[in-house]
Amino acid sequence: MLPAAEPPVRWLGRVAHADAVALQEAHRDRILAGEREAAVVLLCEHDPVITLGRNAVRGNILVDDATLAARGVTLSPVSRGGDVTYHGPGQLMVYPIVPVRGSVVAFLETIAGALAEVAAALGVPGAAWQRDPAGLWLGGRKLAACGINLRRGVPVHGWALNVATPPAMWSLIVPCGLTSAPISVEDARAERGLPPPPPVAEVAALAGPVLARALAIRSPQ
Repeated sequence: MLPAAEPPVRWLGRVAHADAVALQEAHRDRILAGEREAAVVLLCEHDPVITLGRNAVRGNILVDDATLAARGVTLSPVSRGGDVTYHGPGQLMVYPIVPVRGSVVAFLETIAGALAEVAAALGVPGAAWQRDPAGLWLGGRKLAACGINLRRGVPVHGWALNVATPPAMWSLIVPCGLTSAPISVEDARAERGLPPPPPVAEVAALAGPVLARALAIRSPQ
């Protein structure tokens, strides 16, 4: 009996950041070894973590290690570009491990468009891709951050969509080196007089087909 085909979009639940990175790297290695069916979009939530990109400024972490530890937040240097950012519960992580065809900017813009579609379905229309500073922006506030590491045309890392990220977590850092605080779907819905959004798992179920369509990936036959 042949093994079951892996779905093109997988919900991992809540996983440690290091475990998610290891899985991404494993999929990239398989793609680079010629396994086209290894292309996948991984969706998950993380335990609280501050990631430090290759250009991270340590001074953009505003509290000491003891304070981070007391709040259950770990530090993780990563291979993506950019500065420091926070990931944790209430955030949908989107990791597209798929070959990039065309420009990297167009690839990121495609995913941003898919996430904007998801946000609109959640009652928050108007989010749009912005190249500099890169991300999905709602007015002057970042709704989703992005950062990738590309090797031979295949990325790891990806996007973080703020579904219901606790605002207090942003006080730990200067996110992406920007002075403006990010916004979440929950914040934007509250401003519109709407109740909180569904849990991240339900948002992932909504986002999966949108991302698969945008990236033109499908289950292997």
